[in-house]
Amino acid sequence: MPEVRGWFRGLVVTAGMLLATVLALPAHAEPPGAESIPTYDVVLTIRSDGLLHVRETITYDFDRGGEHGIVRRISYRKNNRLFDIRDVRTSSSTGAPARAETAKLLHDVRIDVGDDRRRVHGRQAYVIEYDVAWAFTPYEDHDELQWDALGSDWDVPIGEAAVRVEGPVPLRRVKCQAGTAGSSTRCLRDRDGPFAVDFTQSGLRPRETMTIRVSLPKGAIQVSPPHYARPHWQGTWAGTAALALALAAVVLLARRPAPPYAGETLTAVGTMLIVADLADDILVRGFWAFSLGDGCLAGLALVITGAAAARTRRSRTTEHAAVTGLGD
Repeated sequence: MPEVRGWFRGLVVTAGMLLATVLALPAHAEPPGAESIPTYDVVLTIRSDGLLHVRETITYDFDRGGEHGIVRRISYRKNNRLFDIRDVRTSSSTGAPARAETAKLLHDVRIDVGDDRRRVHGRQAYVIEYDVAWAFTPYEDHDELQWDALGSDWDVPIGEAAVRVEGPVPLRRVKCQAGTAGSSTRCLRDRDGPFAVDFTQSGLRPRETMTIRVSLPKGAIQVSPPHYARPHWQGTWAGTAALALALAAVVLLARRPAPPYAGETLTAVGTMLIVADLADDILVRGFWAFSLGDGCLAGLALVITGAAAARTRRSRTTEHAAVTGLGD
């Protein structure tokens, strides 16, 4: 039995060594080469003409494979409230490619910073600057700014974030909340001055941000009236009823074909109604400002009915030709 005891003693020693190694590992070790944002510094400058100037300095750690750059998404539409993101400028203090390409999406302005033909590795620093119009909300006794300073679309952690708010008048009512949307966690208030307030926050997880709220005395700056977009959906019961009738017409057309060219006519008229309903918003504010109203729904109903009529007539024509051919 000495061999058995020796084998068992060796097994116990090996298991103990493995357990000690596992316990010595960090509890939340990050995978090697994981991307992150070590520092994120933002300066919000409130101008007397009502514009908000934003300067973001982002230090980004790329993984070993590298990337072509970073992507910043800035909301220009929250519900039906619109903000005007303009004069976007980008640069890099570490020599990384910093050419900016902007695209207006459904609710965000997407800013691609980098070069599709070149990958960057390691730690790089980027500066993004832009102006925001229509950012303030006027009230009877004060004007208010609420701004997402970092954006909640980053899918990497942020080590240290700092937001500085500067104004043309003393800033007495400034708040900052950190975390996901609706979070009540207060940021650390770092330094105060008569015309500037600093906030910091450590250890932000992916999609967490810092939201700034500033209240200024009435008349401290020029505030433009807020701009609003039409809702994406403006249909009423009338438009819904038109769609229901179109579906009923499809069933009827399966039994009783429509007159010649009725399908093409209905489709053409419906298409013109859709274009007329959408064009008003799209031509003025861009493709993503579309709004579906009763005119668009009525046009869609006519297109559905016309397509069903044309399909039924083609099927009947094909069947008739087949029967005629057999008779011959």
